[in-house]
Amino acid sequence: MEKLAVAGAADLVFKALADSGRRRLLDRLRVKGGLTLNRLCEGMNMSRQAVTKHLDQLEEAGLVETRRVGRERLHYLNAMPIHDIARRWIRPFEAGRLDALRNLKSQLED
Repeated sequence: MEKLAVAGAADLVFKALADSGRRRLLDRLRVKGGLTLNRLCEGMNMSRQAVTKHLDQLEEAGLVETRRVGRERLHYLNAMPIHDIARRWIRPFEAGRLDALRNLKSQLED
């Protein structure tokens, strides 16, 4: 059951990352977290409602966390879901390349 939950979470992350507008929002939050909706809307070629909808999907995927500070809602990047995907889908393939480099280094040194 746990694998199914992890797979479902990964599906939400992949779906969220599939849209270029959502990736731009994540890039902005990576550079400077704690942005309000108004600040996130600046420079985006989409309506405030569209940005809100994208933020909702990013929050559902766990990629954005929102905190209330007074009357404002501040949005922050949560990179853990991306890290989890990298650990599962990218890092296992790095081992073979690292072994090949290690072998090449050994051969060149001999």
